[in-house]
Amino acid sequence: MSAVLLHPNCKINIGLRVLRKRADGYHDLETLFYPVYGLCDELAVETSEEAGQQIHFQAEGIAIDCAAEDNLIVRCYRRMAAAYPTIGSVEVRFRKHIPYGAGLGGGSSDAAHMALALNELFGLGLSREELCAQVAPLGADCAFFIYNTPCFAEGVGDLLRPVAMDLGGLRLVMIKPDVAVSTREAYGGIVPKEEPLAYRPSEGREWLQRLHNDFEDTVFRVHPELGVIKQRLLDAGAVYAAMSGSGSTVYGLFECDAESGSDTGLRALERDFAPMIIFDDTLGHT
Repeated sequence: MSAVLLHPNCKINIGLRVLRKRADGYHDLETLFYPVYGLCDELAVETSEEAGQQIHFQAEGIAIDCAAEDNLIVRCYRRMAAAYPTIGSVEVRFRKHIPYGAGLGGGSSDAAHMALALNELFGLGLSREELCAQVAPLGADCAFFIYNTPCFAEGVGDLLRPVAMDLGGLRLVMIKPDVAVSTREAYGGIVPKEEPLAYRPSEGREWLQRLHNDFEDTVFRVHPELGVIKQRLLDAGAVYAAMSGSGSTVYGLFECDAESGSDTGLRALERDFAPMIIFDDTLGHT
């Protein structure tokens, strides 16, 4: 028997522009996906001698409000087992650390890493593009976690272009209050924009100031506490603050040098939002 242990990481959205409604009812988007390797789930997958194609799934950690059969890890296995007869039975042990419904792509990352695990364990030899094709139907941002490097995303978030963007050295603080944001809420008051996302990383980090998450306009009206958190991050000295995806995580990026003047503000954040802070660390270089 063979086994792999993977750590499916989360992501943040840096800017998000809703451009137009499509004929299929979805919206075309533009956004920047940035991987956060420091906040991860744990996924252990081991081959089994059991005949046929069976998956035995054991989950721990943060409880997810769905049946095991609906978990994206299990759904990924079912989909790939149907496509590749050489995939055998597996034992899966999973521990959830990334909050769900947080705009961080945790479930999508779990599915993508399950595909990577199956590709390795059963020697499928699938290319990155083939793996993306397998996981894309499970979620619009699943394919991003196959790349797992900064990407500019278009379409519904499934058309990806890796970009040279490095936020290494910045301190990332992510705050997740006990708020659930539904897709209906997020899109409820959206007015699609004509102009594309102002993505100009070659100009230095100043380009961050021009990026905006269009979902904030609607979500902050329904959940004003999220807008308060964003403002507190900015008041604490964040060079950029935003909601990730459709929420409900709000994050801030801070300069870490001694001259940034953010230490006092960060200490106040840590005091006032301690139970809600799900990540607080310096980003490594990509």
